Amino acid sequence: MRPQGIETLVSVGRPAIAPDGGFAVFATSRPDLAANRNVGQLWRIDLPDGTPRRLTRGTADSAPRLSRDGTSIAFLRGDAKGKPQVHIIDASGGEPVQATDTVLGVEDFAWAPDGASIAYLARVPEKGRYGSVEGLDPSAEAPRHITGIRWHANGLGYVADRPAHVFVIAAAATDSEPFYEPAPDVLADDETPPKKPVVAAEARQLTEGTTSHAALVFTADGRELLTVPDDIEPDRRDLRTRVVAIAVDGSGEREVLGTDAGLSLYGLETAPDGTIAVLAHEVGDGVDFVAPGVGLWLLEADGPRRLTDAETIDLGEVGSHITPVGDDFLVQDRTRGRVRLVRVSRAGDLTEVLDGDVEVNGHAAGGGRIVASVARPDSYGELVLRDGADVRTLTSFGAAAAASGVVLPTELTVTGRDGYPVHGWVATPAGEGPFPVILQIHGGPYAAYGIHLFDETQVLVDAGYAVVYCNPRGSAGYGRAHGRSIRQQMGTVDFADVIDFLEGAIASDDRLDGDRVGVQGGSYGGYLTAWVIAHDHRFAGAIVERGFLEPQSFQGTSDIGSFFGDEYVGVSADDIARQSPMAVVGQVTTPTLVLHSELDFRCPLEQATRYYSALKRQGTEAELLVFPGENHELTRSGQPRHRVQRFDAVLDWWDRHLPVG
Repeated sequence: MRPQGIETLVSVGRPAIAPDGGFAVFATSRPDLAANRNVGQLWRIDLPDGTPRRLTRGTADSAPRLSRDGTSIAFLRGDAKGKPQVHIIDASGGEPVQATDTVLGVEDFAWAPDGASIAYLARVPEKGRYGSVEGLDPSAEAPRHITGIRWHANGLGYVADRPAHVFVIAAAATDSEPFYEPAPDVLADDETPPKKPVVAAEARQLTEGTTSHAALVFTADGRELLTVPDDIEPDRRDLRTRVVAIAVDGSGEREVLGTDAGLSLYGLETAPDGTIAVLAHEVGDGVDFVAPGVGLWLLEADGPRRLTDAETIDLGEVGSHITPVGDDFLVQDRTRGRVRLVRVSRAGDLTEVLDGDVEVNGHAAGGGRIVASVARPDSYGELVLRDGADVRTLTSFGAAAAASGVVLPTELTVTGRDGYPVHGWVATPAGEGPFPVILQIHGGPYAAYGIHLFDETQVLVDAGYAVVYCNPRGSAGYGRAHGRSIRQQMGTVDFADVIDFLEGAIASDDRLDGDRVGVQGGSYGGYLTAWVIAHDHRFAGAIVERGFLEPQSFQGTSDIGSFFGDEYVGVSADDIARQSPMAVVGQVTTPTLVLHSELDFRCPLEQATRYYSALKRQGTEAELLVFPGENHELTRSGQPRHRVQRFDAVLDWWDRHLPVG
């Protein structure tokens, strides 16, 4: 795959299915270089034997949700200013009707059980901020008064001055009058200005104040909305979360889950019988989030009850939603580079629904059928149907990527120096070699490389490199003990695992040239790359991208600085220095390219510039490339042209320091 081949990477979002299982709807998305953004539309497929057809023609339509009776679809589409607004379309097709008109766009929404209304979350800016006053430049806004320890978030910016609030609006009929922007005011003084048309009905705001809200689910009877309040703490970070039920009629709210339960939530759903299910983990003292062991819980009268095992089942950060099926629930379990779909009973019994070489990204159930969006080694996104015992793929979006040239990696397990099994993959160009080798290291650290088609690997293989990548200790998908093994021990067994896997991969295939190797990684992978080149000097070059490089300054600059470094490296000066790449930068002699994004608030730009400056000051060959307007997610959701330019820079670096020829 060439860098421009990212245009063939079609992802399939979380699907929705009709109550009788007669059809499914889903959204696709792909990078488009001409538009310089991700583009996508809604699709419908009649089950079980239909052909997918495009249902909408918007630029970036997403997040379809079916009404309870299956007759209408609500989804998100950008308005004239590019802000995502809820639109409604007949389930058979037609012209969508805009249902909301919020200043900063809609973040989440949910149908009421009766289909008569829609609740949504939208950020409400302080007066005068974020374009709420026409013509007021951001540089002329009033100063921000911050009293808490959180003030910004990656991909968003400041948070306290635009909390997300809960609104309810009557659902527009799909044949109603469309929404129009008001005409400019060019009337004479004695004329009556035209009224701005109502979108569907006047929205009712159910929450107010400085508390922000996340997640939005109706109770089974439709009288209340479940949501997760987010208060900006004044003194210390606390990851324990609450759930409140807000009366739709505006009469008040009640607490469903308090912080005394000690849970941090990832997902929330209600079953038809009113049972509330959540994806959550126990957070201990309020900040211990390392390898959290996210599980399925039921909120019962005598307190939360866990249904899944914390040590072996991992339901976090892999499409964190729940689908009720009868008395059971469908959830997604991350394991050994795969994400399987499992069914969990209320007694805690677990049954596999979809497994094998797939990473399930989303799912829905209806009429005895289950649909899921998945990624595979040969495809970035497809829709799969399980109908009884029959499992089949309904789409062929991966065909374009396959036509551009896709190499299927070889799975490998290497026994490390201390006897620990290290699991990963090797992707090799066609031919006899010998091939120069690039060691890739993933971010997280509690994340994982998976079996899905991965553009980072494919572009390097197309250029003639063998790519070696694994899930060292600290990664997700191998049990909680595996994930927690590097807590306040970063740069120890994780360092040993990636080096052992590299050496084992080279030993397993004589086409891999062990005398010509490079290393690269992003985020935590940037951390471990910087650590590797300070302690191992075999590499011809390195790429340190969006790295966690200086734990000391991370505390006051990162959006997660108030807890991430404390938990992973500790708080004492000795512990920080013992695990800090900046503390050992003087040992680096490897030529290093430092890549970073200007608006990265997860690993702020100063992490990169300080590291780069130290390399230059000591005479180590180094270059710095900074992408304007991008955040921590550049390689996944950044502007497509920037993604291609990044690939061009990566290939140029390796061509100069690790030439294939």
